[in-house]
Amino acid sequence: MPPSAFPLRTLRDQIADQLRNEILAHQHAPDAPLREHDLAKRFGTSRGPVRDVLLQLTQEGALVYRPNAGVRIGTPPDAETRKLLMRLRKEIELAAVKRLIEGFQPDDEPQLRETLDRLRRACRSGDMPGIVGSDMDLHRHIVRRGAAPEIEQVWQSIAVRILMAYSRLSDFSDIHAEHVRIVEAICARDVKASRAALESNLI
Repeated sequence: MPPSAFPLRTLRDQIADQLRNEILAHQHAPDAPLREHDLAKRFGTSRGPVRDVLLQLTQEGALVYRPNAGVRIGTPPDAETRKLLMRLRKEIELAAVKRLIEGFQPDDEPQLRETLDRLRRACRSGDMPGIVGSDMDLHRHIVRRGAAPEIEQVWQSIAVRILMAYSRLSDFSDIHAEHVRIVEAICARDVKASRAALESNLI
């Protein structure tokens, strides 16, 4: 595997990933404030990188900025809006997985399996931010490899606004099992099975 297969993450990227995963894992109350000073102290950095992260997550839709109230956690979409967003996300991923399989590269399988292994470990330990992060990384790989960059940006914006319904599954091992089916179908170059696995997962 080439050294660039898993690029090193900058501190800013790590902070953004951690906060995003916590938000999507429901570890912050909707509309709760986030303060630069507190986050800088938590992550052991200056306020500059934290300010950049807050701007990035606001642009993504995970956070909102309100005059005289600062940066706050975004609120979940209503049921009808969530349904529409999920339909859009699903259409993007179903199209992307076909193109991913058609242009499958030698490093796709090891990257998918490494992400799947991280998901397995997170599920075993009950690490919800880790589960969310690995889940997002796996789906992001599909979109990044099978869609244009501007489509990936649209997907990212949609994905962070949707609160995945993890509670519909009986335990965390079911989350891992669903993604095993996705990865196995992709690695088998089976477009029909890959799409069926995604349809079952994206609810």
